Amino acid sequence: MEALILSCSTGGGHNAAAYAAAEAMTARGHNVKVLDPYTLIGERVAKAVGGTYVRMVQISPKAFGVVYKLGDAYRRLPIKSPVYRINGSLAKRLDRYFRENKTDVVLCTHVFTAEMLTYMRNHGYATPKVIFVATDYTCVPFTEETGCDYYIIPSVDLRDEYIRRGVPEEKLIPCGIPVREAFRDGPGRDEARRSLGLDMDSEYIILSGGSIGAGKLRTAIRVLEPLLEPDDKRLIVLCGNNSGLYGSFEEKFGGSDRITVLKSTQDMPTYVRACDIFIGKPGGLSSTETAAARIPTVFISPIPGCETYNCRFFTGRGMSLAVKDIRRELIPAVRKLESAQAVERMKRQQQKYISGRSAEELAMFCEKITAK
Repeated sequence: MEALILSCSTGGGHNAAAYAAAEAMTARGHNVKVLDPYTLIGERVAKAVGGTYVRMVQISPKAFGVVYKLGDAYRRLPIKSPVYRINGSLAKRLDRYFRENKTDVVLCTHVFTAEMLTYMRNHGYATPKVIFVATDYTCVPFTEETGCDYYIIPSVDLRDEYIRRGVPEEKLIPCGIPVREAFRDGPGRDEARRSLGLDMDSEYIILSGGSIGAGKLRTAIRVLEPLLEPDDKRLIVLCGNNSGLYGSFEEKFGGSDRITVLKSTQDMPTYVRACDIFIGKPGGLSSTETAAARIPTVFISPIPGCETYNCRFFTGRGMSLAVKDIRRELIPAVRKLESAQAVERMKRQQQKYISGRSAEELAMFCEKITAK
């Protein structure tokens, strides 16, 4: 099978899902290419598209929330959105790609890329089978104006929401968000710690700002610092691609034996499996990854929009805790997860709702529909 996975860098989750799907398909002997379609125009355009989102979220998450609400309001109108028409401008370039590269199936891990394929179909271009892969626990704006063959959704519990938005029920495949196998079946805690050179006897908390280093990490560190010394806890702060944040934290904590500051890391599954508690914003992928690894999780600082729904989905099913006021609520949440019973309950709920095998199930589904 020849597969193309279209993603874009508006947050790391879309790319993470793309590479997780590619990993599973490659393991089953298929040829897979992951492509940011905006690079067909030019690398500068691709960086500008992703960079605009990243800067908005880092500087003003509330502004992104306003944009999300506008998109949500637009879906009430009986016409295609400007997003559809803008993304349709790539139709000719994608048509050329398909003419030059045999492609049996296209996976779209971002709604923008699904819009591109929909525009092509609506304007007479031939396309392979098209699958939209949702990366958040809600039906995001503009999904309903896409015309894909199938929609991979995170949970059967979201089926009614997608149907209500106009996606045909027979196109919904609730096999979950694809995550890398290493989150589910990676090294055990002790092995993970040995490979990372971490202390075997300390309790490790990961504080993550996601791929873009967003969220109220400074506030969270100030709140957590008093916990570290007396309780032999250690904090690993993940700044993602936010070099300014990393530089600031490294300058302040570079000499600390209790706080480790990291940039974006390729060892994320190992760090997750090595830690005792994960604290971060509720990105669709990071939430799924920590649940697949069965790691107790606390959500802080959701970006308004998709992450609000992600937070609601996970906390409503007992797969995580969430705090609104970091200064008052974060320490009690961490203390709650010191209870073995509370941790076991959370892990049971994670196991109930997140199998961690979605990437493999997606690969098998692609095999099934391309064999016809």
